[in-house]
Amino acid sequence: MVAEWISCLDKKPSDRTGEELDIIYSRLKGLKVFETFDPALLQQICYFGYYEDLEKGITLYRQGDIGTNWYAVLSGSLDVNCSDADDKNCVTVCTLGAGTAFGESVLDNSPRAATVITCEYTELLRVERDDLLKVWERNRHLMEGFFTNAIRPPSPVSVPMPTTQSKLSLYSKNPSDRILFIGQQIRAGLINNFPGIIADRQISLRTYRRCCVGSQLVDWIIQECNAVHTRQQAVGMWQVLLEEGVLKHVCNEYNFEDNNLFYRFKEDDCGSEQGPPGACAPLADTNMLQECFSTLAQMGPDALMRLMLKKPPKERTAEDLDYIYEELLHIKALSHLSNSVKRELASCIQFESREKAGTILFKQGDEGNSWYIILKGSVNVVIFGKGVVGQLHEGDNFGQLALVNDAPRAASIILRDERCHFLRVDKEDFNRILRDVEAKTERLKENGKDVLVLEKLSKSDGSQSNKYTVMAGTPEKMVEYLLDSCVDCRDDDERDYFVEDFFVMFNVFLSIDKLCSLLMSYYHEAVKLEDGLDLKATEQKKIRVVRAVLRWVDLIPQKMGEEYELEEFIEKLRSALYDDGMLSLLAQFERGIDASKCHTFNKSNNRSSRSSLGTFQKSSSRYSTYDDMPSESQSEKIRREPLVPTTEVKFKIFYPDQSYCTLRLPIITPVSEITKQASEKLGIPPEETVIFELKSTNEVVRFKDTDTCILTALSNNGRLFCSPKDSIDKIKPMQEQEGPNTSSFNELEIMSSRELALQMTIYDFELFNCVYESELIISIFKKDKFPGKIVGNLDCFLARFNEVQNWVITEICLTSLLSKRVHLLRKFIKIAQHCRDFQNMLAFFGIIMGLSNIAVSRLSQTWEKLPNKFRKLFKEFETLLDPTRNHRSYRLAMSKQDSPFIPFMPLLMKDMTFIYEGNKTIIDGLINFEKMHMIANTIRYIRYARKEPFIADNLPVVKNRGDIRRYVRQMQVIDNQRTLSQLSHRLEKRE
Repeated sequence: MVAEWISCLDKKPSDRTGEELDIIYSRLKGLKVFETFDPALLQQICYFGYYEDLEKGITLYRQGDIGTNWYAVLSGSLDVNCSDADDKNCVTVCTLGAGTAFGESVLDNSPRAATVITCEYTELLRVERDDLLKVWERNRHLMEGFFTNAIRPPSPVSVPMPTTQSKLSLYSKNPSDRILFIGQQIRAGLINNFPGIIADRQISLRTYRRCCVGSQLVDWIIQECNAVHTRQQAVGMWQVLLEEGVLKHVCNEYNFEDNNLFYRFKEDDCGSEQGPPGACAPLADTNMLQECFSTLAQMGPDALMRLMLKKPPKERTAEDLDYIYEELLHIKALSHLSNSVKRELASCIQFESREKAGTILFKQGDEGNSWYIILKGSVNVVIFGKGVVGQLHEGDNFGQLALVNDAPRAASIILRDERCHFLRVDKEDFNRILRDVEAKTERLKENGKDVLVLEKLSKSDGSQSNKYTVMAGTPEKMVEYLLDSCVDCRDDDERDYFVEDFFVMFNVFLSIDKLCSLLMSYYHEAVKLEDGLDLKATEQKKIRVVRAVLRWVDLIPQKMGEEYELEEFIEKLRSALYDDGMLSLLAQFERGIDASKCHTFNKSNNRSSRSSLGTFQKSSSRYSTYDDMPSESQSEKIRREPLVPTTEVKFKIFYPDQSYCTLRLPIITPVSEITKQASEKLGIPPEETVIFELKSTNEVVRFKDTDTCILTALSNNGRLFCSPKDSIDKIKPMQEQEGPNTSSFNELEIMSSRELALQMTIYDFELFNCVYESELIISIFKKDKFPGKIVGNLDCFLARFNEVQNWVITEICLTSLLSKRVHLLRKFIKIAQHCRDFQNMLAFFGIIMGLSNIAVSRLSQTWEKLPNKFRKLFKEFETLLDPTRNHRSYRLAMSKQDSPFIPFMPLLMKDMTFIYEGNKTIIDGLINFEKMHMIANTIRYIRYARKEPFIADNLPVVKNRGDIRRYVRQMQVIDNQRTLSQLSHRLEKRE
C-alpha cells in the first residue's frame, strides 16, 4: 500500500479533509522549492496538488507542446533538452533535481520551450493549469517573486552584461527593517551594558567620532551570548551587520576584523544623536537582545564564509582554508571530486554576487571559462528563441562543461531573484589543481595497469611530507602496502588513518576469510637472496602481521560478526608463531590480545545470545520479551546487551482473525523460514502465504524472502502479519496499534523534568552503545551485500528518535484542557533543555521536532498562552533545526562537544549516504579508498562521541526514579499522522 500522504494527494481536492491537508502540508513544507512560500499559499498548493511518479527514461512533455501542468520535483531528477527547428543538435541545458519547480509556461499558455525526460525514478507534485491560475489570481502578490521572472523573462539583448563586480555591490546601502532593528538593539545593549565602548578615539593625530574597536566588539558578544563559542563565530555575526550597512568601518575597509580597527554604527555615522553616544539610546531589552543574538548566530556562518571567499587567495589563512574546506565537503555539486581537489579548491574558489533580478550571468554562445554553484537565489535557463526552459535553485550548479572542454555556452543564465550569490570555479584554477594533485600522486602499475594509487600526506604546517596515503587500489595491493609501509606508522604530525580505516571498512570489498588468507600468506612468505634466505627480513614480515592483527583487534569491540572468524585466525597465528619458535613475539602477541580483551569473545557472545532476550525491551508489544518487567532494584542493574545474529527473540505474528503465534528464532532468520513456520500453524502451504508489516496507517510493507532482522525494522506501532496472499487487502490494523486514547498528563505532572531527561539519556546511551560500527556500513552499502550480518541495533536506535517525536505529539493531542496543554508545552521545552545539557541531541531533536509537527504547531490558542520566556527558548532551539547550509547551526554547536554525547544520528546517516551516492566505490577497476576514508571519518566521530561513559554525578534523591525509568522505556505513542491531525482539529477547530 502507498504512503498516507500519497493517498491523500490521489484524492480529488474537494474530497480532502482538513486532516489530510495537514498530512500533505507536513510532507511538503520541508522541500526547498516551498521554503519561501507563505503558509497560506502552500496550503492552497496542498489542496490542488496531485502526486505523480515516473520511471527512468520517461518523457514528461516535449518541446513545442502546449503546457497543461506545473510541476515540483519531490525526489529524483530530470534532464531539460533543447533542439533546433529541425530537431537536430539536441543539447541538455540543465538537470532539475529534488526541490526544483518547472512548467510556469502554463500561466500564459505558451508552448513548452524544452523536452523534459526523467534521469531516474522520479516523484513529482503536479498542479493542473486551471488550478494554478486560480492560485495565481488569488495570491499574485505572494507569487510574483517566484513566477514573474519565469513568465516574462527579460530579453537577453536588452540586459547589459555585468561589468566587473564592485566591492560596494556586496554590501547593502539600505539595510532591511529586520537587520536595522537588530542593529539598534545591539547598539542599545552596548551602551547600557558596556559604557564607554562607543567613544571618540584618536590615532595618528586624527579623531574618529563615536566608534568601537573590533576586538572589543568580539569580546562583548562572546561574553553576552552563550550561543557563541569561538571568536571566529563572533566575527561572522558582526560581518552580517557590516554587510547590511548597519555597521561600517570608519575608513570604509568593509571586512570586519578581530583587531584594533575602528567601526561605527549607522546612527553614529549619520550623526543622528546630539551629545554623548548614549544620551538618546533606547533601553535594551535583555530577552530581545538574546533573540537578536540568536538571529545573527544563524546568519553569521554565511557571512563568515563570504568574508573568507572575498579575500584574494594569497591572503587566506590556514584557518580560512580549513573553514572553506569543511563547507565544500557538504556541497553536493562537488561530491564527485576527491578531497584533495576540494582542499585545493578552498584556496582559489571565488564568491560572486549579482544584485538585480534580470541580470545576465552569461549568454548563450559565450566562451565557457567558469563553473557556478548557487549559494543563494535562483536563475532561469534561457535558450534564444525558446524562452525559459528551466530554473535552478540553491545547491544547483551549471557551466561545468566549461572546465572539461572548450564548447560555447549552450544557454543563457539570467537571475530570477535579487541578490543572488554564487561560488565560482575558474577553468584555469581547476586545471592547475588537477595538475598539482597529479604531481603529488604516485601510481604503482602491474602489467601496464594501475594497482595502487598513493598521494603524499601534508604535515600540520601545510608542508609536504615524504609519506603517502592510499587513494585507490586492488584489495591485495592495499593489504600488501598496509603491511609493508603503514602498520608501524604512528607519527601524529603526519597522521595517516589508512590502517584504522582499512580494518573498519574492508568488509565492503573484501571478505574476512580472504583477508585472513592474505595475512597468513604474507606471514609465510620468505624473503630470498641470491645466496639464500634473508632471515631478518622474513622475521620482520611475521612481526608486521602480528602488529597488524593487534591493530585490528583494538577495533574489534566496535565490530560485529567477525569475532569467530578472527578468533580462528588468531589461533592459527598462535600455532604458526609457536612452530616457528618465535616465543618472544608470541608472548608479545598474547599480551596485546589480553590488553584488547579479545579473550572475552566467547563469554560476551554467549551472554548476548540468550540474556539479551530479557533485556531487548521496546515500548510496544511488537517485540516479545519476558512478560514481567524487572523490579526496580533489578532494573537498575540490567543493561541492554547488543543484538548479534545469533540472538534469539520471539516473533509475535498475527493472523487475519487477529489471533497470533509466537516463534522463538534467531533474529537473523530469513523471511522464508519465518513464513514456513508461521504458515504451518495457519494450515496453509508456505507458497500461498506471505509475511508483511501492517502499519497503524493501514500501509502494508512487504518483505523479500531473503530479508532478515525484520523485527527491528518495524515502525513504532507496526505489527507482523501472516495471511494468504489474496487476503492482504482485507486485513485492517488492530485496536492496539492505534496507540493510547488518554494522555499520561497526571503521571508526567509529578515527574521531574530533569529526571525524565536524565533517564531518557541513560536509556538512549544504552541504545547508542549497542550500535556496532559495522551496522552503519551495512546500512549505507545495503544489507544484501553482507550476508549473515544484521543492523538491528541501529534500527532500534533510529526508531527511538521517531518514538520520542511521536510521544510529544501524542501527549499534547490527547490533552483536552487548554491549561494542561500549555503546562505540557512548558514541560517538554524544559525536558529538551535538560537533554541538551546532558548532550543528548537525539532526544533533544525528537522533542523539538515533535513540537514543530503540524498537529502541535497549529494549536495557536495553546501557543499564545505559553509564557514569553518559553516561546523564546523554543525559538532558540528551533535555530538548531535549521536545515540550511547542511544544518550548519547544529554542526557548529556540536563542533566543540566533548565525549560523551549522543549525536543526531539521522543526520550522520544522511552524511554517509551523501558520500556513498556521490562517489563511486570502484573506479577503473580499483577500490576508491578515498570514499572509504570519508565514511570512516564519520564513524570515527561516532566512536569519539561514546569514547567516555555517561556518568550522572551528584544526583538528587528522587522517590519515583524507578517509575520514571520504566516510563521512558515503555512510551505509548500514536504514530498515525492522520489520527494525530484529527485529534488536533478536535482540540482547536480550523479557522
